[in-house]
Amino acid sequence: MEQKFFLYARKSTDVEDKQILSIEAQLAELRAYARQEKLEVIEELVEKQSAKIPGRPIFNAILNRIEKGEANGIVCWNPDRLARNSVDGGRVIYLLDCGRIVALKFPTFWYENTAQGKFMLNIAFGQSKYYIDSLSENVKRGLRQKVRRGEYPGLAPIGYINDPRTKTVAVDRKKSAIIRKAFELYTQNSSRLEDISNFLAQQGITTSGNKKLHRDRISFILSNPFYYGHFRYAGEVHEGRHQPVISKKIFDQVQEILKQRGKPMKAKWEPQALCGVLKCGTCGMSITGEYKVKKQKNGNVHEYVYYHCSKRSKTIKCPEPCIRQEVLDKQLSSLLQKFSLRADWAETMLKMLEKDKKNSAQFATAFVKEAETKIQTIKVKLQRLLDGYLEQDIEQQTYRIEKVKLLSEKKSLEEQSINLEQKRTGWLEPMAEWIKEARNLPKIAQEGNLFEKKVAYRTLFGSNLILHNREAAVRPPSDLSFPPENQWAALRAAHELASKKPSCFVVVGSIGFEPMAFSV
Repeated sequence: MEQKFFLYARKSTDVEDKQILSIEAQLAELRAYARQEKLEVIEELVEKQSAKIPGRPIFNAILNRIEKGEANGIVCWNPDRLARNSVDGGRVIYLLDCGRIVALKFPTFWYENTAQGKFMLNIAFGQSKYYIDSLSENVKRGLRQKVRRGEYPGLAPIGYINDPRTKTVAVDRKKSAIIRKAFELYTQNSSRLEDISNFLAQQGITTSGNKKLHRDRISFILSNPFYYGHFRYAGEVHEGRHQPVISKKIFDQVQEILKQRGKPMKAKWEPQALCGVLKCGTCGMSITGEYKVKKQKNGNVHEYVYYHCSKRSKTIKCPEPCIRQEVLDKQLSSLLQKFSLRADWAETMLKMLEKDKKNSAQFATAFVKEAETKIQTIKVKLQRLLDGYLEQDIEQQTYRIEKVKLLSEKKSLEEQSINLEQKRTGWLEPMAEWIKEARNLPKIAQEGNLFEKKVAYRTLFGSNLILHNREAAVRPPSDLSFPPENQWAALRAAHELASKKPSCFVVVGSIGFEPMAFSV
């Protein structure tokens, strides 16, 4: 029977800069081999696709054409170029059994169309599959090890680059600043996903087709923990060693906004700004609002908002009457005034805050300097201990015990220095913010922004405001759910005390109000 062959060459990737000489080398070797063996090659076919899974179009076309009788043999560099999976390998052997394929020729592998030859070919296909499976496991193991070291094993997100020299992820200085600005814009809660996409496009961050990023891609970027130092891999979040672009605080703020905007909006037929603030003083149910419209015969239209018990109790038929929004707002604003900080008190406290800041800075600097001196002394001791162990002047057991002691002392000093710095400055900003917030309460109480007042009510009273007989009041501490005494309760007590004692006794004690942070 006259033998006609397809010449088949394959490489595993279609990227031109990878295995660039593979196809050219295969073709040169196969052409020389065909001339040497005097094989009739009717067509040369090249494929750039992995053989790990079935579905190669050119390979399947070759077998289909062989079944139609166009040729009855294949010339290939090695059996692993034909198949690396059981389906393609099995189909080749089946065509050999059926006589459709008469001959297979390999410059690097012996084969004859006999029982022994097909057995050896089957082993070669099995080895090819084993190789690709083993390679896959080795790659996965290497990726898992990178994850354990805190190294991201994938393509770096926007704002970072994959450094080919160190095989790590590095910060893209220009794009990272743009990404950081995008997060900050979204935290202001005034920008949509489309606005962030437009902002990035204006800064030159677009798709590969030079189009604006889709809103889903923007949502993915804003919810990617990679930007604050963690990364997702295999369904888990891991700590990364790469440099963060944003703080965890900003990331959490963005997630909260995404979560709020992602909730389906329910239809609201009534503008009750103060709903969810008060409980009924009789049955304990929530106070809800109701929108009313009154039309007069003369054509005038009056709109009102009333608040009343939701009357959802199954045990009590609540008799509480309703109250107009204007009246309720006036009562709550009066309560708010009792927790405000007088302007002269605020000015005095800010001056004392600045004084405490300077004093604590001096103390912290002295302590940190002393700690650094001790740490350097411990480092010298560790080196001497190591030298003694290497010179065999110290036994191994003694060396290990003393080393643990010195390392433990060194770590304690380092943590004390860090904690001292945090305690020194960590309370100053919250204190200044509270003074500003408390001083601003009279302004909030006098203005008509009900939603801003609602935030203040929840901050001061939590869920302890009640409405009883058309009177808003603070629920007394009758159970454990009532919040303990805090700065707001102390401020209210100060107002009551101000009329009885001089202001110097009201504002602060004789020493100061800084926290006891330096008892280390």
